[in-house]
Amino acid sequence: MSGDQGEKANKQTSGGEQVVTPWDVQADEGVDYDKLIVQFGSSKIDDDLVKRMERVTGQKVHHWLRKEIFFSHRDLGEMLDLYEAGKPFYLYTGRGPSSGSLHFGHLVPFVFTKWLQDAFNAPLVIQLTDDEKFLWKDLTLEEANMLAYENAKDIIAVGFDPKKTFIFSDVDYIGHMYPNILGIQKKVTLNQVRGIFGMNDSANIGQFSFPAIQAAPSFSSSFPIPLRGDDDIPCLIPCAIDQDPYFRMTRDVAPKLGFRKPALIHSKFFPALQGAQTKMSASDATSSIYLTDTAEQIRHKIKHYAVSGGGDTAEEQAANGANLEKDIPYQWLRFFLDDDAKLDQVAEEYGAGRMMTQEVKDMLGDVLIGIVAKFQADRAKVSDDVVKEFMSVRPLEF
Repeated sequence: MSGDQGEKANKQTSGGEQVVTPWDVQADEGVDYDKLIVQFGSSKIDDDLVKRMERVTGQKVHHWLRKEIFFSHRDLGEMLDLYEAGKPFYLYTGRGPSSGSLHFGHLVPFVFTKWLQDAFNAPLVIQLTDDEKFLWKDLTLEEANMLAYENAKDIIAVGFDPKKTFIFSDVDYIGHMYPNILGIQKKVTLNQVRGIFGMNDSANIGQFSFPAIQAAPSFSSSFPIPLRGDDDIPCLIPCAIDQDPYFRMTRDVAPKLGFRKPALIHSKFFPALQGAQTKMSASDATSSIYLTDTAEQIRHKIKHYAVSGGGDTAEEQAANGANLEKDIPYQWLRFFLDDDAKLDQVAEEYGAGRMMTQEVKDMLGDVLIGIVAKFQADRAKVSDDVVKEFMSVRPLEF
């Protein structure tokens, strides 16, 4: 969303505080996620809940749950209750199309959502908020809509099941959701929007009304055809924690409209190459590795921009070891190295100073290059006809 609004929110805080809004993430010492759980009023995903997910699905949970990268939730236990009772729920996630390619930070919610879809055999709706980007960015509506369709190709390449997945552009689909959007707009006041999102009178009126559009897919009646006319299917939303304000508003308004509150499962932020003080930005190429980058570009960015927590010299590194919390190559490996034993070995050796920073950077390069090579091959198979299949308004199988 809009960087302008994020800057305004940031100016309202003083030194040492962390800012986490849908527009901006800033934290001088890195984001304190335990503090966010208290601040937002969500619940921590504990070991018991992880074990229950494994018991219910009959499979090992995604490694991001084991590593507490997905760390917080609202009413996840109720979704497991439904699944155990043989009742369906659907998944909802989204993407704001502001660039022609996804970067690794964008990949996180989609990879995890695919795991959820497979594990729970759940239908999925994916919202492309081209309207949002038109309202906040220096884009024409045609440009924003074009980027939505380009981003759809990236999303499809993650491997979603076309029989269970509906991808939609707000600009194209909004008529189906409009009755629910109107209901939400009627029940949410201007003061509530100001209080939740920090907007002021300089915001255009479209920005004030947009939260209702992001809220509407939380209610199954917004999808009369894809969800087969069932207006009482519960919704589970995987998203980064900065999107939670939208759904706090949604959960507050749901009972007023006679709808179920959506459940949520929150991820931590994928950090920028320059450090964990903020999340990765699509507008700063040096903070991001894109899924269109070449192997050479990936290694160059890791070598020159990835902040190290190791010593400035080999002698310092050997004497003191690396600060793993600060070290971005190690933190990125926590996300994308799906080998717990190997990651533990890196943590032990690197933290103790027996492994050098360049070794860790080289390992990260190998991992990311492998992911990007597979992704680019899969995306090359996504034709316009495949996009039309995913984005056609049709009943999903579930």
